Amino acid sequence: MDYERTSLVLKAIADPKRMKIIDLLSSGSLCACDVLKHFDFTQPTLSHHMKALEKAEIVSVTKRSQWHYYTLREDFISDFMDSMTQLLSSNKEQNHTQ
Repeated sequence: MDYERTSLVLKAIADPKRMKIIDLLSSGSLCACDVLKHFDFTQPTLSHHMKALEKAEIVSVTKRSQWHYYTLREDFISDFMDSMTQLLSSNKEQNHTQ
């Protein structure tokens, strides 16, 4: 298990607003303007949260015209689930081999 990477992801997810963003994106890609409708903060604050999620490789961003569209990364979902399964596994021998 890559403990550094997993820690970075968990730190990004630990913020309740980022957790809500991940929940929103679990239904599909959204424009930043659509994400912002669910919060009571400014676009620069949203940008700060999205940068943290991008840095942790949780979301990817595509720019179309002047709009940014965010998508949950497929590899994040499977990697995160695998990491949590490994971390919480009762087979601790397996955890220390990687």
